[in-house]
Amino acid sequence: MIDSLYRGIGNVLSPRGNGARLSILMYHRILAEKDSLFPNDVTGETFNKQLTELTKAFNVLPLEYALNRLKSGTLPPRSASITFDDGYADNVSIALPILKRHNLHATFFIATAYLNGGCMFNDIIIHAIRHCKCNKIDLREYNLGEHSLETLENKHQTIDDLLKHLKYMPLNERSELADRLHDKICDIKLPTNLMMDNHQLKELKDAGMTIGGHTARHPILAKLSTEECMQEIKQGKDFLENALNCRVNLFAYPNGKLGNDYTHEHVKMLEKMGFKAALTTQWGAASVNSDFFQLPRFTPYAKNPVWFIPMLLKNLIRKDL
Repeated sequence: MIDSLYRGIGNVLSPRGNGARLSILMYHRILAEKDSLFPNDVTGETFNKQLTELTKAFNVLPLEYALNRLKSGTLPPRSASITFDDGYADNVSIALPILKRHNLHATFFIATAYLNGGCMFNDIIIHAIRHCKCNKIDLREYNLGEHSLETLENKHQTIDDLLKHLKYMPLNERSELADRLHDKICDIKLPTNLMMDNHQLKELKDAGMTIGGHTARHPILAKLSTEECMQEIKQGKDFLENALNCRVNLFAYPNGKLGNDYTHEHVKMLEKMGFKAALTTQWGAASVNSDFFQLPRFTPYAKNPVWFIPMLLKNLIRKDL
């Protein structure tokens, strides 16, 4: 009964054809089990439940196919596509089998510089705080203050504070500071299997999944020069095309907010570089009138699984960029 109600509401908000709206879901990691430090992060069990509900209420389509149908005005009602950002290994080990179980397709946007043993700056900070043996850390020498780590809430807040500071730093400075902070806070080595390797990347492609560009080092494009942006985007694109022997047509902006993270200059840049579409992290659903180089996405972070589909339906009425 409830599924029929959801489909009925979805048919009104996203009818077939020119009035259709495409919901593009965005994931990052899919964890093997619940993380006490990040209790709202999606686990394999949660992901499986979400896909079960998603397929009851929405028509789940490969992203590039869905975009072609959207552009031509022939998109089915209540259409949705699934995407992942960054290139975490658990996308292959945990998410891929679940996608296969549901006979679903996803698009994976890969930050190529961290494949084969690397760690993104945010994961370096998370690892350091997670494994710190002290109840308090003094980072005043880096102008980052003092932080209590006595509780999980303290640790979570410290991670948020540090990442906000590092995120918009110049690339090389960001990487260097993350490493220095890790060495100061934690004596446990960083993992070498957090991100995919080339074999896992190929496993995704061989399973019929789509691979998209996400730059090489996941920079804030708005903080780079035009030449640096082109180099980051091209380096990531070239790596993927050479590794997989296929064209990379889709792109996701790192961080993904217009103005803060990317500008209209980057929109034009991607089009000139041969991409067919690009995705932001702005909530909303795409329509036939959307800028296909600034497509919105929805992050499915419903704490209560009962609200997963209602949140997706609500997302259908958000205004596009």
